[in-house]
Amino acid sequence: MDKDWIEVSIFTSSEAVEAVSGILYNTGVKGVSIEDSQDIEFKKKHPGDWDYFDESLLDVRDGALIKGYYKRDSKLDEYLSYIKNAVNDLEKFGIDKGKGLITVANVNEEDWENNWKKYYKPTKVGEKIVVKPIWEEYKPKNNELTVELDPGMAFGTGTHETTRMCIKALEKYVENDSTIFDIGTGSGILSISAAKLGAKKVIGVDLDPVAVKSASENVRFNNINNVNILEGDLMKVVEGKADIVVANIIADVIISLADGVADFIVKHGLFISSGIIKDRKDDVINELEKNNFKIEEVNIDGEWVCIVARVK
Repeated sequence: MDKDWIEVSIFTSSEAVEAVSGILYNTGVKGVSIEDSQDIEFKKKHPGDWDYFDESLLDVRDGALIKGYYKRDSKLDEYLSYIKNAVNDLEKFGIDKGKGLITVANVNEEDWENNWKKYYKPTKVGEKIVVKPIWEEYKPKNNELTVELDPGMAFGTGTHETTRMCIKALEKYVENDSTIFDIGTGSGILSISAAKLGAKKVIGVDLDPVAVKSASENVRFNNINNVNILEGDLMKVVEGKADIVVANIIADVIISLADGVADFIVKHGLFISSGIIKDRKDDVINELEKNNFKIEEVNIDGEWVCIVARVK
Protein backbone atom coordinates (compact mmCIF):
# COMPACT_ATOMS: atom_id res chain seq x y z
CA MET A 1 0.00 0.00 0.00
CA ASP A 2 3.00 2.30 0.53
CA LYS A 3 3.38 2.48 -3.25
CA ASP A 4 -0.22 3.62 -3.81
CA TRP A 5 -1.25 7.28 -3.99
CA ILE A 6 -4.47 9.22 -4.44
CA GLU A 7 -4.36 11.55 -7.45
CA VAL A 8 -6.71 14.55 -7.24
CA SER A 9 -7.08 16.23 -10.65
CA ILE A 10 -8.52 19.74 -11.00
CA PHE A 11 -9.35 21.05 -14.47
CA THR A 12 -9.37 24.83 -14.15
CA SER A 13 -8.32 28.00 -15.99
CA SER A 14 -4.77 29.17 -16.60
CA GLU A 15 -5.67 32.24 -14.58
CA ALA A 16 -6.39 30.07 -11.53
CA VAL A 17 -3.19 27.97 -11.59
CA GLU A 18 -1.51 29.70 -8.65
CA ALA A 19 -4.69 30.00 -6.61
CA VAL A 20 -5.55 26.31 -7.05
CA SER A 21 -1.96 25.32 -6.27
CA GLY A 22 -2.26 27.37 -3.08
CA ILE A 23 -5.47 25.53 -2.20
CA LEU A 24 -3.67 22.19 -2.52
CA TYR A 25 -0.80 23.38 -0.33
CA ASN A 26 -3.30 24.17 2.41
CA THR A 27 -3.92 20.43 2.62
CA GLY A 28 -1.65 17.43 3.16
CA VAL A 29 -0.56 17.28 -0.48
CA LYS A 30 2.77 15.54 -1.09
CA GLY A 31 3.37 16.66 -4.65
CA VAL A 32 1.81 18.71 -7.45
CA SER A 33 2.03 18.61 -11.24
CA ILE A 34 0.73 21.35 -13.56
CA GLU A 35 -0.19 21.18 -17.25
CA ASP A 36 -1.04 24.68 -18.45
CA SER A 37 -2.17 25.43 -22.01
CA GLN A 38 -0.80 28.97 -21.71
CA ASP A 39 2.65 27.58 -21.05
CA ILE A 40 2.26 25.39 -24.13
CA GLU A 41 1.54 28.48 -26.24
CA PHE A 42 4.70 30.09 -24.86
CA LYS A 43 6.72 27.00 -25.79
CA LYS A 44 5.41 27.01 -29.35
CA LYS A 45 6.09 30.75 -29.79
CA HIS A 46 9.56 30.62 -28.19
CA PRO A 47 11.05 27.29 -29.30
CA GLY A 48 14.62 28.43 -28.64
CA ASP A 49 13.88 28.91 -24.96
CA TRP A 50 12.87 25.29 -24.36
CA ASP A 51 14.90 22.12 -24.72
CA TYR A 52 11.90 19.82 -24.62
CA PHE A 53 8.23 19.80 -25.54
CA ASP A 54 5.85 16.92 -24.96
CA GLU A 55 3.07 16.97 -27.57
CA SER A 56 0.78 15.03 -25.20
CA LEU A 57 0.34 18.28 -23.28
CA LEU A 58 -1.77 19.50 -26.17
CA ASP A 59 -4.61 17.47 -24.64
CA VAL A 60 -5.02 20.38 -22.24
CA ARG A 61 -6.27 22.74 -24.93
CA ASP A 62 -8.19 25.33 -22.98
CA GLY A 63 -7.18 25.80 -19.40
CA ALA A 64 -4.95 23.98 -16.95
CA LEU A 65 -4.89 20.58 -15.32
CA ILE A 66 -3.46 20.52 -11.81
CA LYS A 67 -2.84 17.22 -10.05
CA GLY A 68 -2.20 16.78 -6.35
CA TYR A 69 -0.92 13.56 -4.83
CA TYR A 70 -1.92 12.23 -1.41
CA LYS A 71 -1.44 9.22 0.81
CA ARG A 72 -4.76 7.71 1.86
CA ASP A 73 -5.34 8.60 5.51
CA SER A 74 -8.10 9.69 7.88
CA LYS A 75 -7.94 13.32 6.66
CA LEU A 76 -8.35 12.61 2.94
CA ASP A 77 -12.13 13.16 2.88
CA GLU A 78 -11.65 16.43 4.76
CA TYR A 79 -9.03 17.54 2.21
CA LEU A 80 -11.29 16.67 -0.72
CA SER A 81 -14.20 18.62 0.77
CA TYR A 82 -11.95 21.64 1.37
CA ILE A 83 -10.57 21.52 -2.19
CA LYS A 84 -14.05 21.33 -3.72
CA ASN A 85 -15.39 24.25 -1.67
CA ALA A 86 -12.29 26.39 -2.16
CA VAL A 87 -12.27 25.88 -5.95
CA ASN A 88 -15.98 26.75 -6.12
CA ASP A 89 -15.28 29.92 -4.11
CA LEU A 90 -12.56 31.22 -6.46
CA GLU A 91 -15.01 33.38 -8.39
CA LYS A 92 -15.82 35.28 -5.18
CA PHE A 93 -12.24 36.58 -5.42
CA GLY A 94 -12.50 37.52 -9.09
CA ILE A 95 -10.64 34.40 -10.29
CA ASP A 96 -12.05 32.36 -13.18
CA LYS A 97 -12.21 28.75 -11.99
CA GLY A 98 -12.73 27.45 -15.54
CA LYS A 99 -14.56 24.13 -15.55
CA GLY A 100 -13.65 23.59 -11.91
CA LEU A 101 -13.92 19.84 -12.51
CA ILE A 102 -12.39 17.65 -9.77
CA THR A 103 -11.70 13.92 -10.13
CA VAL A 104 -10.04 11.39 -7.84
CA ALA A 105 -8.09 8.27 -8.86
CA ASN A 106 -5.69 5.70 -7.43
CA VAL A 107 -2.19 5.72 -8.92
CA ASN A 108 0.99 3.76 -8.32
CA GLU A 109 4.05 5.67 -7.07
CA GLU A 110 6.15 4.72 -10.08
CA ASP A 111 3.40 5.90 -12.46
CA TRP A 112 3.17 9.21 -10.59
CA GLU A 113 6.92 9.83 -10.69
CA ASN A 114 7.12 9.06 -14.40
CA ASN A 115 4.02 11.18 -15.05
CA TRP A 116 5.28 14.44 -13.65
CA LYS A 117 8.99 14.08 -14.24
CA LYS A 118 8.60 13.74 -18.01
CA TYR A 119 7.22 17.29 -18.20
CA TYR A 120 10.23 19.00 -16.67
CA LYS A 121 13.40 19.58 -18.64
CA PRO A 122 16.07 22.30 -18.37
CA THR A 123 14.38 25.62 -19.06
CA LYS A 124 15.98 29.01 -19.70
CA VAL A 125 13.78 31.43 -17.81
CA GLY A 126 15.51 34.80 -18.18
CA GLU A 127 18.71 36.11 -19.71
CA LYS A 128 20.86 34.10 -17.30
CA ILE A 129 18.79 31.75 -15.15
CA VAL A 130 18.28 28.16 -16.33
CA VAL A 131 16.03 25.98 -14.15
CA LYS A 132 17.29 22.40 -14.22
CA PRO A 133 15.45 19.46 -12.61
CA ILE A 134 17.88 17.61 -10.37
CA TRP A 135 17.66 14.39 -12.43
CA GLU A 136 18.59 16.09 -15.73
CA GLU A 137 22.07 16.84 -17.12
CA TYR A 138 22.75 20.34 -18.44
CA LYS A 139 25.93 22.18 -19.37
CA PRO A 140 25.57 25.97 -18.88
CA LYS A 141 26.34 28.15 -21.86
CA ASN A 142 28.10 31.53 -21.76
CA ASN A 143 26.89 33.44 -18.67
CA GLU A 144 24.04 31.08 -17.72
CA LEU A 145 23.36 30.34 -14.06
CA THR A 146 21.82 26.97 -13.23
CA VAL A 147 19.15 26.56 -10.56
CA GLU A 148 18.85 22.94 -9.43
CA LEU A 149 15.24 22.14 -8.58
CA ASP A 150 13.03 19.26 -7.55
CA PRO A 151 9.78 20.72 -8.98
CA GLY A 152 7.44 18.04 -7.70
CA MET A 153 7.53 19.14 -4.08
CA ALA A 154 6.14 22.68 -4.06
CA PHE A 155 4.81 25.25 -6.48
CA GLY A 156 7.36 27.15 -8.55
CA THR A 157 9.13 25.50 -11.48
CA GLY A 158 10.03 28.49 -13.64
CA THR A 159 7.54 27.58 -16.37
CA HIS A 160 4.72 29.84 -15.23
CA GLU A 161 4.55 33.43 -16.50
CA THR A 162 4.54 34.93 -13.01
CA THR A 163 7.72 33.10 -11.99
CA ARG A 164 9.47 34.01 -15.25
CA MET A 165 8.68 37.70 -14.81
CA CYS A 166 9.91 37.70 -11.21
CA ILE A 167 13.17 36.06 -12.22
CA LYS A 168 13.67 38.57 -15.03
CA ALA A 169 13.09 41.42 -12.56
CA LEU A 170 15.61 39.87 -10.14
CA GLU A 171 18.13 39.59 -12.97
CA LYS A 172 17.72 43.30 -13.59
CA TYR A 173 17.82 44.58 -10.02
CA VAL A 174 19.83 42.20 -7.80
CA GLU A 175 23.30 43.50 -6.95
CA ASN A 176 26.21 41.86 -5.14
CA ASP A 177 25.41 43.56 -1.82
CA SER A 178 21.62 43.02 -2.04
CA THR A 179 19.52 41.54 0.74
CA ILE A 180 16.40 39.81 -0.62
CA PHE A 181 13.21 38.70 1.16
CA ASP A 182 11.08 36.19 -0.77
CA ILE A 183 7.47 36.02 0.49
CA GLY A 184 5.62 32.78 -0.23
CA THR A 185 8.81 31.11 -1.39
CA GLY A 186 7.14 27.86 -2.54
CA SER A 187 9.84 25.70 -4.09
CA GLY A 188 12.44 28.35 -3.26
CA ILE A 189 13.09 29.11 -6.91
CA LEU A 190 13.16 32.90 -6.49
CA SER A 191 15.33 32.76 -3.36
CA ILE A 192 17.82 30.45 -5.07
CA SER A 193 17.80 32.55 -8.25
CA ALA A 194 18.54 35.70 -6.23
CA ALA A 195 21.49 33.97 -4.55
CA LYS A 196 22.80 32.71 -7.89
CA LEU A 197 22.57 36.28 -9.23
CA GLY A 198 24.93 37.41 -6.46
CA ALA A 199 22.71 38.59 -3.61
CA LYS A 200 24.58 38.80 -0.32
CA LYS A 201 21.72 37.51 1.84
CA VAL A 202 18.38 35.89 1.01
CA ILE A 203 15.50 34.96 3.32
CA GLY A 204 12.56 32.97 1.97
CA VAL A 205 9.38 32.65 4.04
CA ASP A 206 6.28 30.53 3.61
CA LEU A 207 3.29 29.67 5.77
CA ASP A 208 3.17 26.12 4.40
CA PRO A 209 5.50 23.60 6.09
CA VAL A 210 5.51 21.47 2.91
CA ALA A 211 6.86 24.44 0.95
CA VAL A 212 9.42 25.23 3.66
CA LYS A 213 10.72 21.66 3.55
CA SER A 214 10.79 21.69 -0.25
CA ALA A 215 12.55 25.05 -0.50
CA SER A 216 15.12 24.02 2.12
CA GLU A 217 15.93 20.84 0.20
CA ASN A 218 16.21 22.76 -3.05
CA VAL A 219 18.62 25.19 -1.39
CA ARG A 220 20.79 22.21 -0.39
CA PHE A 221 20.70 20.87 -3.95
CA ASN A 222 22.28 24.15 -5.08
CA ASN A 223 25.09 24.14 -2.48
CA ILE A 224 24.50 27.74 -1.44
CA ASN A 225 24.91 28.98 2.13
CA ASN A 226 23.45 32.49 2.02
CA VAL A 227 19.76 31.47 1.75
CA ASN A 228 17.68 30.92 4.89
CA ILE A 229 14.16 29.45 4.60
CA LEU A 230 11.72 30.21 7.42
CA GLU A 231 8.20 29.04 8.19
CA GLY A 232 5.68 31.74 9.03
CA ASP A 233 4.56 35.25 8.17
CA LEU A 234 7.13 37.80 6.95
CA MET A 235 6.04 40.35 9.53
CA LYS A 236 6.45 37.87 12.40
CA VAL A 237 9.55 35.84 11.60
CA VAL A 238 11.86 38.26 9.76
CA GLU A 239 13.84 41.11 11.27
CA GLY A 240 15.65 43.91 9.49
CA LYS A 241 15.16 45.33 6.02
CA ALA A 242 15.79 44.14 2.48
CA ASP A 243 16.88 45.93 -0.65
CA ILE A 244 14.29 43.90 -2.54
CA VAL A 245 11.17 42.08 -1.38
CA VAL A 246 9.66 39.73 -3.96
CA ALA A 247 6.19 38.19 -3.66
CA ASN A 248 4.80 35.85 -6.31
CA ILE A 249 1.40 35.20 -4.75
CA ILE A 250 -2.04 36.56 -5.77
CA ALA A 251 -3.45 40.07 -6.10
CA ASP A 252 -5.48 40.05 -2.88
CA VAL A 253 -2.50 39.02 -0.76
CA ILE A 254 -0.28 41.63 -2.41
CA ILE A 255 -2.92 44.28 -1.72
CA SER A 256 -3.00 43.23 1.94
CA LEU A 257 0.82 43.38 2.09
CA ALA A 258 0.99 46.88 0.61
CA ASP A 259 0.13 48.52 3.91
CA GLY A 260 3.10 47.11 5.84
CA VAL A 261 5.69 45.64 3.52
CA ALA A 262 7.53 48.96 3.09
CA ASP A 263 8.60 48.65 6.74
CA PHE A 264 10.76 45.71 5.61
CA ILE A 265 12.36 47.53 2.66
CA VAL A 266 15.20 50.06 2.77
CA LYS A 267 14.54 53.59 1.57
CA HIS A 268 14.27 53.58 -2.24
CA GLY A 269 14.28 49.76 -2.17
CA LEU A 270 12.07 47.64 -4.41
CA PHE A 271 8.93 45.52 -4.02
CA ILE A 272 8.55 43.03 -6.89
CA SER A 273 5.06 41.52 -6.93
CA SER A 274 3.43 39.06 -9.29
CA GLY A 275 0.69 36.43 -9.43
CA ILE A 276 -1.58 39.29 -10.49
CA ILE A 277 -4.16 38.71 -13.23
CA LYS A 278 -4.54 41.61 -15.67
CA ASP A 279 -8.01 42.49 -14.41
CA ARG A 280 -6.56 43.20 -10.95
CA LYS A 281 -3.55 45.22 -12.15
CA ASP A 282 -5.00 48.64 -11.38
CA ASP A 283 -6.25 47.51 -7.95
CA VAL A 284 -2.72 46.53 -6.97
CA ILE A 285 -1.14 49.65 -8.46
CA ASN A 286 -3.60 51.93 -6.67
CA GLU A 287 -2.96 50.23 -3.32
CA LEU A 288 0.81 50.41 -3.75
CA GLU A 289 0.68 54.09 -4.67
CA LYS A 290 -1.48 54.80 -1.61
CA ASN A 291 1.21 53.23 0.55
CA ASN A 292 4.27 55.27 -0.39
CA PHE A 293 5.37 53.29 -3.45
CA LYS A 294 6.32 54.65 -6.86
CA ILE A 295 5.62 52.28 -9.76
CA GLU A 296 8.83 51.59 -11.70
CA GLU A 297 7.66 48.89 -14.11
CA VAL A 298 4.49 47.06 -15.07
CA ASN A 299 5.33 43.95 -17.08
CA ILE A 300 2.74 41.70 -18.71
CA ASP A 301 3.12 38.12 -19.92
CA GLY A 302 -0.06 36.51 -21.23
CA GLU A 303 -2.81 37.12 -18.66
CA TRP A 304 -0.37 37.89 -15.86
CA VAL A 305 1.24 41.04 -14.47
CA CYS A 306 4.45 41.71 -12.56
CA ILE A 307 4.81 45.10 -10.86
CA VAL A 308 8.10 46.58 -9.72
CA ALA A 309 7.50 49.36 -7.17
CA ARG A 310 10.01 51.53 -5.32
CA VAL A 311 9.71 52.86 -1.78
CA LYS A 312 9.67 56.66 -1.93
